[in-house]
Amino acid sequence: MDDFDIPIFKKSYELYKTLYEIRLKVPKQDRYTLWQKCENTSIKIIEGILKATSTNKEERLAILENTSNDLNILRVFVRLAKDTRVIDQSKYEIVQSSIDEIGRMLGGWIRSTKV
Repeated sequence: MDDFDIPIFKKSYELYKTLYEIRLKVPKQDRYTLWQKCENTSIKIIEGILKATSTNKEERLAILENTSNDLNILRVFVRLAKDTRVIDQSKYEIVQSSIDEIGRMLGGWIRSTKV
């Protein structure tokens, strides 16, 4: 299977593109601090997904769990961005729904790897 065809990769890729588009509306003082962390963490998530697709089952579980931790960190950063008014409620809801969907996909992948 092509690594770029799996749904979780596509969803993570789209999440980064959304974060990048929002970046233009983020105040400059926050663009290179909190928002940069959001973008970097989303890239780490994409990297983790790609690594997990090309490793054996034993190594995959550790990579997926680290990626899940990165996703939770991103969830907190995005909530912090909303709470500090770096992004508005509507953008927060868009990003958060993508994060939630990726979380469900990742959780399913982790469960299936544990079996």
